[in-house]
Amino acid sequence: MTGYATSTKENDAGTITIEIKSVNSRFLDLQFRINDDFRAVEPMFRDAIARKLQRGKVECRFSFGKNINTAAGKALNSLVINQIADFQAAINARFPDAAPLSSYEILRWPGLIEEAEVNVDTLQAAIIATIESTLTAFILSREREGAALELALLSRVDGMEKIVARISPLMPKIVQQFQEKATARLEEALGFALKSAPTNAAQVVTRDEALDRIRQEVTMYGIRIDVTEELARLSAHLTETRHILKTGGQVGKRLDFMMQELNREANTLGAKASIKELADASMELKLLIEQMREQVQNLE
Repeated sequence: MTGYATSTKENDAGTITIEIKSVNSRFLDLQFRINDDFRAVEPMFRDAIARKLQRGKVECRFSFGKNINTAAGKALNSLVINQIADFQAAINARFPDAAPLSSYEILRWPGLIEEAEVNVDTLQAAIIATIESTLTAFILSREREGAALELALLSRVDGMEKIVARISPLMPKIVQQFQEKATARLEEALGFALKSAPTNAAQVVTRDEALDRIRQEVTMYGIRIDVTEELARLSAHLTETRHILKTGGQVGKRLDFMMQELNREANTLGAKASIKELADASMELKLLIEQMREQVQNLE
């Protein structure tokens, strides 16, 4: 799921800024943008996020701005000062008339002025507090998106339930009509076959036996095209999907499984479709399931 949050916290040493943002991903993928001086905070970051998130490509940015008003913020590097003095003494020994370096020139010497190092340990409590506050805001932003996604998914569940309710009453009539029509056609073909068959009694099946076999075959085929069980399973899966969404929590993986089951029944419905209404219903169901699958993969 997508989400975004940023937090800042100031103290005497400077300002801590943390930014967390995520885009959709089926798995948890963490990326960190942290200055080398603060790499020690990455494990804290990683542990805090892993405890609360399961999915998403998450990018975390950490920055620290030192307080320029801090008196101890900068200092002179004594090693560089000694090096400058040694260099100047060597130059004066070789060139006695050379002018000495001015204070301004010395202060511009590379590395002479160094900033006092920030002790990460002293900032640990402030960093952890900022991470937690940023994560809280980030999770709230994802929850708001999750609520919108829930409504979108439930609307598709409603759509599939309407499709099932529309075609379920048709099944008994569809099977009966098919059996009657198939029986009539096969009896007609049987009558023609009996008229043209040889008169050898040993090779000719009686009409009653043939009709009985026809009815058996038609009945068996009618059972094969009956999708009442598939529709019942679809209804059960949709009820469970609605329950999962309403219950909340970590629903992503459970909904992934339900999408697989719904798609399996929709495919079977299409494979067994004997009339246009069933074929159309199968296509409508698969379209709604695919729309749900794309969103479900983003849910926590």
